[in-house]
Amino acid sequence: MLNKIKLSLLLLFVSITIISAAKPANTIKNLKSAIKGETTASAKYAAYSEKAKSEGFDKIAVLFKAASKAELIHANNHKAVLAELGETMADFTPEYTVNSTKENLKDAIEGETYEVNSMYPEFLKAGKSDNVNLALISFNYAYQTEKKHAALYKNALSKLESGNENNLASKYFVCSTCGNTYETDAPARCGISMTPSERFITIQ
Repeated sequence: MLNKIKLSLLLLFVSITIISAAKPANTIKNLKSAIKGETTASAKYAAYSEKAKSEGFDKIAVLFKAASKAELIHANNHKAVLAELGETMADFTPEYTVNSTKENLKDAIEGETYEVNSMYPEFLKAGKSDNVNLALISFNYAYQTEKKHAALYKNALSKLESGNENNLASKYFVCSTCGNTYETDAPARCGISMTPSERFITIQ
């Protein structure tokens, strides 16, 4: 009887070891990195929005506010995938510096460009290798949205530098599923996640 118990415990230990070893370590690491990055971006862009408003750039403030909401959606999506993998994220405090609106736009462009050109393509590659479909969906939602954010920030910087900030949009629509961000008008369904427009978040 004792030998049977020992054998059962040994089999249980081996099973746990195999399950642990089978966890997609790279994707888990990337999810945690993405959560930290998106959470920080959300907090940073909210602060940038307040700074733009204080400098009289109300329409740039709305853009930062919309992007902040989108980044939070990305972070929450990544957290949900991490939880599905049986992992948790350690608490952390976002760190960033607020400068002038012009400098903040340049910083935002740099951050979004890095995510589009390097970070998310690498994360998507690892997610595909690890065969974690939920991570692929979450990473792709963010990747596609950050492309739009980079373009919006570049346009805002151009308008600011030419003194045409008032020509920017004063209203944005953020998809509650993937964070996709539309200016002025929204389609019937999100171009990334197919979410219907009634589930978009209006930012103005």
